[in-house]
Amino acid sequence: MGILVEVSKTSELRDGTMKAVSVNGREILLAKVGDKYYAADNRCPHMGGKLSQGKLEGTVVTCPLHGSQFDLSNGQVVRWLKGSGVVSAVGRILKSPRQLTIYNVKVKDDRTLVEV
Repeated sequence: MGILVEVSKTSELRDGTMKAVSVNGREILLAKVGDKYYAADNRCPHMGGKLSQGKLEGTVVTCPLHGSQFDLSNGQVVRWLKGSGVVSAVGRILKSPRQLTIYNVKVKDDRTLVEV
């Protein structure tokens, strides 16, 4: 079990938005969907794209570089690379799909805390 670190006030993130936060030297993506908060590595496991600069649809975040998608509720790969064809097939061979590391989030009073 890790330690809880405050990363933001609950009022700093609106529903359907996300931002990058720094926690003990780690770059973490913090997102709010409905009344729930999610935290994951901010770097895509494919090519290191900043997920906080991507697109959030429900709990699915899309990497801005190559369109890989991950479910923030469990870190699972929804799509590994966008598109099809030879380039996509080679990309999958060179770097096989890896899930996103996620972190537990707690809300206490008006504080959002991430366990690291």
